[in-house]
Amino acid sequence: MTIETSVGSIIAETGQPYPYRRPEPVEPDWTRFPGWADVTTSEWESVQWQRAHCVKNVRQLRALWGDLVDESFYADLERDQAERATMSMLVPPQMLNTMAPHETPHGPGSLTEAIYADPVRRYMLPVFSERRTDWPSHPYATRDSLHEHDMWVAEGLTHRYPTKVLAELLSTCPQYCGHCTRMDLVGNSTPVIDKLKFLGKPVDRHAAMLDYLRRTPAVRDVVVSGGDVANMPWARLEDFLSRLLEIENIRDIRLATKALMGLPQHWLQDDVRAGVERVASTARERGVSLAIHTHVNHAASVTPLVARATKAMLDAGVRDVRNQGVLLNGVNADPHALLDLCFALLDGAQIMPYYFYMCDMIPFSEHWRVSVADAQRLQHHIMGYLPGFATPRIVCDVPFVGKRWVHQLSDYDHERGISYWTKNYRTSIEASDPDALTRTYAYYDPIHTLPAEGQQWWRRHADDPHEAASQAAAASRTAAAAQAVHA
Repeated sequence: MTIETSVGSIIAETGQPYPYRRPEPVEPDWTRFPGWADVTTSEWESVQWQRAHCVKNVRQLRALWGDLVDESFYADLERDQAERATMSMLVPPQMLNTMAPHETPHGPGSLTEAIYADPVRRYMLPVFSERRTDWPSHPYATRDSLHEHDMWVAEGLTHRYPTKVLAELLSTCPQYCGHCTRMDLVGNSTPVIDKLKFLGKPVDRHAAMLDYLRRTPAVRDVVVSGGDVANMPWARLEDFLSRLLEIENIRDIRLATKALMGLPQHWLQDDVRAGVERVASTARERGVSLAIHTHVNHAASVTPLVARATKAMLDAGVRDVRNQGVLLNGVNADPHALLDLCFALLDGAQIMPYYFYMCDMIPFSEHWRVSVADAQRLQHHIMGYLPGFATPRIVCDVPFVGKRWVHQLSDYDHERGISYWTKNYRTSIEASDPDALTRTYAYYDPIHTLPAEGQQWWRRHADDPHEAASQAAAASRTAAAAQAVHA
């Protein structure tokens, strides 16, 4: 169903493109799955139990769902892990429980259809049959699609924006998302991706990061990430944050953790809550804003435990909890699903909808990605329902440029699916590049979304994408010049 068809059907039924209803977060009944039939509430709310019972392979998933899911699904998943997956399998019970949340299975195979259709499953447990066969990867897809590694000023410290840095403290998470933009570094190697590894010891890497920040007063904002900071022992994370707060130029600190949703039990631990309160107190004393950024892609993921964990962080003194989702076909790439998610976050858990990123151009991601044109339409359709301060921007993270609102492009070749973008700052690797601020940077739509002529053009040029880009850019410049003359 297209975005326009979806919107049209909603208007016909309700009189409004989107009918607002205050969402009520629900913790699905985990005992509906055979493998958790005897799990108590006390066990479920234990972070130790959650970590110990993460699903890491098809055998463990089969032990959970049993014959409620057809063997064909397990084979589909197993083939994807062997031939396509850029991330190894790691899903906490908390996340698995939000898959097919309203199903009451009865008998062999009764859960199969719901599991295949489930939006959380689609990006956490991708299957081979959902990957595209015509263009499984874009010709320009790369392991480090945003070139973060190229912009390291210390191992794991990316300095892309003038006043902001990304500090990757570790390379693991409590859960691995199939579409992870840092798939070249984060998680275990898969049959198709041999992951990079940090070379330095954590204590040395973290010291080098802090040293760079002390020597670089232009930086005021640090995203503390990974991986996921929930996988870092709290004492070690608090030590890093305390040292960060001693640096006078640092005014904003953002903790990046999908685990606020995927493993809320971690953030509800007494020692973690007390530690966050200490850090937040110091931050307030020094005039520093401490926030948490999480990553929720579907309304079903917002449960009472997630709301409790968010409230615990706000009560501990965190200034704000914000969500940075990713636009994914089959998960949330329609206006109704996006608004459902935004209201679930805002009303159900006090989480601020902040950004929705277009899925990055990593290998084997084409079945998830949307075009810039579709992203622009989605931005249009969600406007006007949410408060202005809680209306998320849909952004394209353009290689060598950074986050750009989807309406900020300077030119767009719709036929070939190439958008052109400019920027107003230099990254850390462009200090001596005289053309950095005048150059035009390209981003590429999924080829299967293009008209037939555009798809044929890419088939002719797929073996030499660099030549393709040069030709496309030249054609765009010629068209722009002709338009200027005509004007």
